[in-house]
Amino acid sequence: MLIYNDVISGDELISDSYDLKTVDGVAYEADCAKITIGGESFDTGANASAEGGDDDGADDQKETKIDIVHSFRLQETSFDKKAYLGHLKTYMKKVKESLKARGASDDEVKEFETGAQGFAKKIIANFGDYEFLIGESMDPDAMVVLLNYREDGVTPYVTLWKHGLKETKV
Repeated sequence: MLIYNDVISGDELISDSYDLKTVDGVAYEADCAKITIGGESFDTGANASAEGGDDDGADDQKETKIDIVHSFRLQETSFDKKAYLGHLKTYMKKVKESLKARGASDDEVKEFETGAQGFAKKIIANFGDYEFLIGESMDPDAMVVLLNYREDGVTPYVTLWKHGLKETKV
């Protein structure tokens, strides 16, 4: 299995157990699923009704979460358009430095810059559709994972910057 870590913070952001699709050569998209967390009941072998036990209210403990957000402990954050653009500019500069440090050729770096600019324009054009998530460390300079919903309005998906990830084999 491959775990993808943020090159800046080192946070685990996604794994290859999700179907990662490359978008415009600069981003990955992965469909998510809604899962229910909590509300489990455990059979201890005791007779709850005889002991005055009551499992009413167990449903109160249930929460619906998005699997990738829950599994990788992503934290919700917020941006207005101006603040996001400022973050993106700084983030792209750090990713470019990271690419150079990892031995990327000048052509690869140029391809990243060109592709990232085009993809960023698509994000900004649909800015209001996104929710913003950051890794567990909550590093303000690290990648911001984008969460949106497919055309069906039901299926969530995340978008991550491909060049801002480092593969770790587990």
